Amino acid sequence: MQTVIFDLDGTLTDSGEGIINSAVYALERLGLPVPDRSALRKMVGPPLSVGFALLGVPENLVDEAVRLYRERYNEGGGMYENRVYDGIKDCLNTMKAAGLRLFVGTSKPEPLAREILERFGLAPYFDYIAGATWDKRRQNKDDVLRYLLEMIGTDSGTIMVGDTHYDVTGAHARGIPCVGVTWGYGTRDELSKADAVVDSPAELSAYLLSEKTEMNEQTKIEDEALPAFRDRALAAFVEAQAEALKARVGE
Repeated sequence: MQTVIFDLDGTLTDSGEGIINSAVYALERLGLPVPDRSALRKMVGPPLSVGFALLGVPENLVDEAVRLYRERYNEGGGMYENRVYDGIKDCLNTMKAAGLRLFVGTSKPEPLAREILERFGLAPYFDYIAGATWDKRRQNKDDVLRYLLEMIGTDSGTIMVGDTHYDVTGAHARGIPCVGVTWGYGTRDELSKADAVVDSPAELSAYLLSEKTEMNEQTKIEDEALPAFRDRALAAFVEAQAEALKARVGE
């Protein structure tokens, strides 16, 4: 059975408004310059500490920036300044109906990810929702995927879906392919190392189902070839035994 692991922010939901507004709140409280909205998009995707570093927050203020961010995002409702992308529910319905196993792997703290997915009615689609930990033991996408894959196992049918290079590099570090999606916060250029790139949820479901069909056909071919292989192996064994017997008689 094919396994699909989804990123959350920028892939399933458009969470940029709440993330950016909470980053602005933290920067203003620290008395730091607030970049324009296009620069603030860097906050969507990476762990918060990485995002604030990308915005130029001094290293000694990063932890306080994260605390202030969470003050607004976690407690002030920023996590709900969010919406499900058009077509995502249809995409998930199609994949579930086709028998695919669906999971979430996000750098967002796992309790927040669960709460957001429950709030927007997406949680029931997923067998498990894996995220980061508050204590930073799991923080990067690579860490989260390692944790998830150790739990569920991995095979040739496992694939990651995400909108930034963090998803691509995290998936490749775990030895699995990644499909990049262009409706999120990454650029097409940064998805250049993805194994495939799609432009809509409908295109994503079509691609993943075609991959599933190809895998099933390969499995069918292998299953059909197995009896013939066994027959050839048995014939070779019998022939080898006959030759060995002849050799012994000749002695």
